[in-house]
Amino acid sequence: MLKRVFVAPDPGRTRLRFAARAVLGIGLAVAVCGAAGHSLPGAVTGGLAALLALFTVMDPTVRGQLVTTVLLPVAGLPVLAVAAGLHDHPVARDLAFLAVVGVGVYARRWGPRGHSLGVFAFMTFFVAQFLHTTTGQLAEVSAAVLLSVLSAAVVRFGAWCYERRLPAAAAPAVLGGGGLDRVTTRQAVQATAGAGFALVVGQMVSGERWYWAVGATWWVFVNTASRGETLVRGFRRVLGTVLGIGLAALVVVPLHGAPLLTAVLVAVCVFGIFYTAAVSYTWMMLWVTLLATALYGLLGVLVPGVPGVPGVPGVPGVPGLLALRLGETAVGALGAWLAVLFVLPVTTHAVTDAWIQRALRCVHACTAEAAARLAGTAGADPAPRVAELEQLLGRVRLSVAPLVHPLNPVRGRKRRAGQVLALLDDCAREIRGLVAVAADPEASHDERLAAACHRVELAVEALIDDGADTAPRVAPAHPRPTAAEAALTHLHALEHALAELATPLRAPSGSPLVGA
Repeated sequence: MLKRVFVAPDPGRTRLRFAARAVLGIGLAVAVCGAAGHSLPGAVTGGLAALLALFTVMDPTVRGQLVTTVLLPVAGLPVLAVAAGLHDHPVARDLAFLAVVGVGVYARRWGPRGHSLGVFAFMTFFVAQFLHTTTGQLAEVSAAVLLSVLSAAVVRFGAWCYERRLPAAAAPAVLGGGGLDRVTTRQAVQATAGAGFALVVGQMVSGERWYWAVGATWWVFVNTASRGETLVRGFRRVLGTVLGIGLAALVVVPLHGAPLLTAVLVAVCVFGIFYTAAVSYTWMMLWVTLLATALYGLLGVLVPGVPGVPGVPGVPGVPGLLALRLGETAVGALGAWLAVLFVLPVTTHAVTDAWIQRALRCVHACTAEAAARLAGTAGADPAPRVAELEQLLGRVRLSVAPLVHPLNPVRGRKRRAGQVLALLDDCAREIRGLVAVAADPEASHDERLAAACHRVELAVEALIDDGADTAPRVAPAHPRPTAAEAALTHLHALEHALAELATPLRAPSGSPLVGA
């Protein structure tokens, strides 16, 4: 796990810039809120709003990201008003919270923008519970949200918009279907059911911190599409919370809420969240837990016997609060697990197969674009397709994660899943090499190139054709091309990798890749 975080490749230092910009954006937002005279809860609300604006907005183009950022307050402020208005009406508040959960997950069917707006709406309601926001505080916290989103936008789209220099990539569309066959519809029902369980049991555990359980259920469902993914993500969330609580007891508690040192720690946590999110959910949860504990320290909640700031109740003691955090997280993860197992389950096998087929189609599209570029076709550009392929392969890795998880006892499926991932990575490597060759202005068309591209097309069609009775054959051996024929080298290797994929993908029906 340590190796995944500190040795994981970071092409173009994208993760480093992502994390550093987040620290600047959130720091500016908090500073602006402080300059505007907002209270500590208002500044915390603003900082969290800026964090969400910088973390969740993932449209494929800068213009799309700007539009989504502008829409965040439109989705969040009405939810904030409802949460504040229902503060003293527990039953209505709980029903409204569950409605926000269901609508927020359902909105994912509209792609990255729907996902971002759904997350922002949910977290706005969650933060209102975290800070016990009432109608009397509504004007201040609403202003803090607006100022903070604006501050984050200034940093993201003005001071440091590194995305402008990156090739735009089409975001992978959500998995299709209709009605209850659509993954997003099923997940909306599952998330609502799981959140309902977490809400009820969480309130039995604690009448004040129950929202932690609902938050755990929500975030377990984010970026998952099958029961296997959800089970693995829930496990990682609990593990990250355990590690975070242990670190918080050593680092946060001794600070006793000291403003300067705690602010430095908060900045470190923000950097850690953004830097590790793409490579390890466990590590991201460690930083999230540390951040939440640091915020409680600022609010005075970690001091035993002290009620803290107005509207934020105290707790019997620090160990009790940290243990409660773990217990509520476990309740939320359990709610998510029960929901995906028994409420309209989405099988891991079906989701994995869908993402693999999309990745294979993208391999063919990349090859076609690169071949057209080599042939001199005007406007042919394989770079966006390559970026899309990287995103699709990320989705494949996520969907196959339950199989390659160390706790998976089915070794045969684990081995085949590893073969699929390795061969798809081989395909991506050869595609990147082919695109690099195509970018060379001295590269010229070769008749063998068209034939090789045609064989790649046939290999992809054979793999994605459910009705095919035969698997593609391994490509015949070719004389190794010279350095000037690098494009053919990559195409022959790509063809071979696609042929090798037939073995793990076409396993006997009794032992599917991921299971029913």
